[in-house]
Amino acid sequence: MKKAFPLLYVVLVCIIISIFAISIAQCNEGGSMDSFRVFPVGKVRKDSGITTIEIYDKYADALSGLNNFSHLIVLYWFHKNDTLGKRKTLRVHPRHNMSNPLTGVFATRSPRRPNLIGLSICKILSIENNVIRIDTIDAFHDTPVLDLKPYIPPMDSVQNPFGPKWAKEPPPSHSKGQSHP
Repeated sequence: MKKAFPLLYVVLVCIIISIFAISIAQCNEGGSMDSFRVFPVGKVRKDSGITTIEIYDKYADALSGLNNFSHLIVLYWFHKNDTLGKRKTLRVHPRHNMSNPLTGVFATRSPRRPNLIGLSICKILSIENNVIRIDTIDAFHDTPVLDLKPYIPPMDSVQNPFGPKWAKEPPPSHSKGQSHP
């Protein structure tokens, strides 16, 4: 009976830990398990004026056929803004310009937002093995890449778009041919 007690104790501890972990997972806003885990498939690399996306080896086969497209949509993680305070930001002055009206983050491209997902459309210059050379991207060196999608003009372009005055001109860094941020 002495040997059964430690085994029973271990089982009970495991059950309690499991219940505790489930309770923590359900303690997000709304009390449901509606959170997600995403994993990077690669990283942005910037070196000597050359910008590339390096896809991790285990995802390299997913690049098959991408060379048939001129542009791609890159989804990435604003890793340098991943703090609780920045994730709670709901309104900003677009482009850090205080003369622009205070605007909800869902109506801006601000990296301060509840989910730190960035999006850029990039011109593909070349693809060699697991490395995609692109023209530019609105991300830092070593930014985690979450996903890639081909830019398909009939699906990804719109007719007669409109927006506020501040969104009609490219940010100063883009007009000079530099990447932003």
